[in-house]
Amino acid sequence: MSTPHVVVVMGVAGTGKTTIGPLLAARLGVPYAEGDDFHPPANIAKMSAGTPLDDDDRWPWLDAIGTWAHERAGLGGVVSCSALKRSYRDRLRAAAPDLVFVHLAGDRALIEDRMSHRQGHFMPTALLDSQFATLQPLQEDEAGAVVDVSGSPDEIAGRAASALTALPEPTA
Repeated sequence: MSTPHVVVVMGVAGTGKTTIGPLLAARLGVPYAEGDDFHPPANIAKMSAGTPLDDDDRWPWLDAIGTWAHERAGLGGVVSCSALKRSYRDRLRAAAPDLVFVHLAGDRALIEDRMSHRQGHFMPTALLDSQFATLQPLQEDEAGAVVDVSGSPDEIAGRAASALTALPEPTA
């Protein structure tokens, strides 16, 4: 019997992590956790004010997500997390070594357009440039797949699920 992956749906703001994550989790039959829920209130306030987070802000957030992922090892799960830098993904893998990443990627204009239409989210479009500047795409030695964000949410989730089937089974 195969063991479900613990998947981090990653990418810059506006790529659809919060939309695609639950759809992917449903396809895989595993729970979903919203990465933004792991942010301490100070991080939310900082981003709401249009100030990008620095690494000191991110470490406790990444550690909380890593703890959740570790607890799901062998059970499967999907969590959204921007995971823009390799060092962030390394920190997550330190807690949960068998994590795999689905990097939602797309054209900046499409992402900005989607961001401008969402309501009630704390991340302003003004921070999109800093997100793209920070982004370090998945490396060849990182378990995961890049998934294009064009099309409908169901199409994107389908591409993500298909990409995961090509990855090796987790060891846990």
